Amino acid sequence: MTQPLPRLTLRPGKEQSLQRRHPWVFSGAISRADRQPQEGDLVDLYTSTGDFIARGHCGIGSIAVRILTFDPAETIDPDFWHRRLQAAYRLRQTLRLTDTPSTTCYRLVHGEGDNLPGLVIDIYGTTAVIQAHSVGMYLVRHQLAHALRTVYGPERLHAVYDKSSGTLPPKSGLDPVDSYLWRTDDPTPHPLDPRLVLENSHPFRADWEGGQKTGFFLDQRDNRALVGHYARGRRVLNTFCYTGGFSVYALRGGALSVDSVDSSEKAIRLCTENIALSTPTVPHRELVADALAYVRQMPPDAYDLVILDPPAFAKHQKALPNALQGYKRLNAAALEKMPAGSLLFTFSCSQAVSREQFRLAVFSAAAQAGRRVRILHQLTQPADHPVNIYHPEGEYLKGLVLYVE
Repeated sequence: MTQPLPRLTLRPGKEQSLQRRHPWVFSGAISRADRQPQEGDLVDLYTSTGDFIARGHCGIGSIAVRILTFDPAETIDPDFWHRRLQAAYRLRQTLRLTDTPSTTCYRLVHGEGDNLPGLVIDIYGTTAVIQAHSVGMYLVRHQLAHALRTVYGPERLHAVYDKSSGTLPPKSGLDPVDSYLWRTDDPTPHPLDPRLVLENSHPFRADWEGGQKTGFFLDQRDNRALVGHYARGRRVLNTFCYTGGFSVYALRGGALSVDSVDSSEKAIRLCTENIALSTPTVPHRELVADALAYVRQMPPDAYDLVILDPPAFAKHQKALPNALQGYKRLNAAALEKMPAGSLLFTFSCSQAVSREQFRLAVFSAAAQAGRRVRILHQLTQPADHPVNIYHPEGEYLKGLVLYVE
């Protein structure tokens, strides 16, 4: 007979967020447990009056439980993972991403946005890259790999790679090693072999074994296309360029010249490879430099399209004040040097920074620089990074396109 799951009881009134279908329970909301669960265990949540309300993965951080279901009759088993991945796949079919020859990389699972909190799965051609952000998801990674094989079939999926070593809680004690969970060929270790993928017909090398994130920043796909739309006849600066995605779109969009800046030599090498794949016919320079320092020192009027896409300045609420000042300094430095009639693409990927806070930081930067600006576009992540309507925190990417007067 199957043993009942550990039962956690909420403090009075703490069930309200769950009644609104929010997928997180914080540690301070829990009153008691009938037995102590281990991190990653499945647990059942009950209200203070004894009513079942949710089931999910237990964690030891501030997020004590990530909710998987609100249905007491729904068992978390291999069939559950298959149903959820099948639902995620159907959404990407609706978005016309699963069978589009011009785009062979996309996000299949976006955590809470796909009702799978703590899990990211990205598709690169015939390889699926799993990234677990919770111990619970890491412990079922082999079940997830099997479900992926069933959803895609042998012709469309040739490998499943786990890249969770950098995303699991540091106190998990698991000591994970990134590796292939399944491959159609010889599964023994092999040299780094980045794969060629297409995004809107632009070729890129996605390095899921050695690169950042899962190998490529898929969340800027639509925004890169917008840069390509505006690049014609402009001198473009792409800061924090990483693999050069914005630079490729700018070059192929008809830019007069493109400069790509990143503090990482490895990132610049990847950028160089991707630029070469696009065989540019106009000047392109790659520079290893601190982006803020470069922007502050660049000659006035050198660029009339500038992209500011820094890494997350605030990964938690305590870092928020410093992050907002960082966005203000960076944007002010750029606005002070940009000629009239130029365009600024500026972004924040910090979940802790709200859309309103980011806009205020940018507008404060414009005031400090003494520039008039107008909003042309308000940007966010693409549709394969969906936002659960009950979890607004999932809208992490914020962007503005400003016309500088």
